[in-house]
Amino acid sequence: MSVASRYRAAWEGFWREAPQEPGGVFWDADPKVTAALHLALFEPHLTDAELPLVDLGCGNGTQTRYFAERFAQVVGADLSAAALDHARRADPAPGAAYRLLDAAAKGEAEALHAEVGDANVYMRGVLHQCEPADRQPLMDGIAALVGRRGRAFLVELSEAARPVLGALAQSPAGPPPKLAPIFRHGIAPGEVADDAVPGYLRTAGLTVLASGDLPLVTTESAPDGTRIELPSTWFVTAREV
Repeated sequence: MSVASRYRAAWEGFWREAPQEPGGVFWDADPKVTAALHLALFEPHLTDAELPLVDLGCGNGTQTRYFAERFAQVVGADLSAAALDHARRADPAPGAAYRLLDAAAKGEAEALHAEVGDANVYMRGVLHQCEPADRQPLMDGIAALVGRRGRAFLVELSEAARPVLGALAQSPAGPPPKLAPIFRHGIAPGEVADDAVPGYLRTAGLTVLASGDLPLVTTESAPDGTRIELPSTWFVTAREV
């Protein structure tokens, strides 16, 4: 089995077993504490808010539906068909379009760009879950989607998140219930060095317009009852001119 097919199979297995109810997945936090905070950082850098917005790695579409209330054209894209089944069931209207897409696969991002033109892109926590060999192709795919006029907002776990996740995984009681399926399906977050992300962006022909730190809120609680938040770094990026 190839790396790409193994990875896709892991995500299909995860999403087939995932609960449908809101907040049932580790990262499926309410948009008020995720997308809304990110959009406040992203919007000042948009040169054209009328461009389509692509929610890359949309999963079950919780954040996608939030964006669909604020942008005229929104596409939720994911490499897992099972994830998109969740998203469509939760969005029967629908407010967004959903697209099976592996942005790290050569040609797929270019094909979507050919359909919708330059786009603004939102991606939350996808890079660190990629195989190392897929990280630069993923950034290249984002560059293809934004084209000349689009902007991308990326938020990824920082290196400081690794010991937090490690402690949760090695708890005497075992990992928290919503974290356990991630490890069971072999899609545990990998480590991406903090200084690696700007390098991936530069190689893709993208430049960082703004960046900062912001905790990534989850739907799981620590043994003491506090909500688990993971250190993360956000970037606003665009094609170099």
